[in-house]
Amino acid sequence: MTQDDLFDDEIFVLTDEDGKEIEFALLGSCTLEEKLYLALIPADDADNPNGEYVIMRAETDEDGEDVLCTIEDDDEFERIADIFDDQLFDDDEEVE
Repeated sequence: MTQDDLFDDEIFVLTDEDGKEIEFALLGSCTLEEKLYLALIPADDADNPNGEYVIMRAETDEDGEDVLCTIEDDDEFERIADIFDDQLFDDDEEVE
């Protein structure tokens, strides 16, 4: 799976644990140890009053379909979250 294949559409529809479908917009991406990660933010601002984003790992399932998966490993999640925080919020630093 390449980033170009996955980014043909920058809106992703994810299903939460209650079965509700929510549209997410692509905020950023990064590759670490040959794995592709995406930072996604709800496309509807009403679904995201705090400006939080989710991080998903792109994988290929047993049927060869591209899927987005949650990151279960806390260490892996923290490493990726640090990278996205640096990428996405580096501009927020004040210049003296």
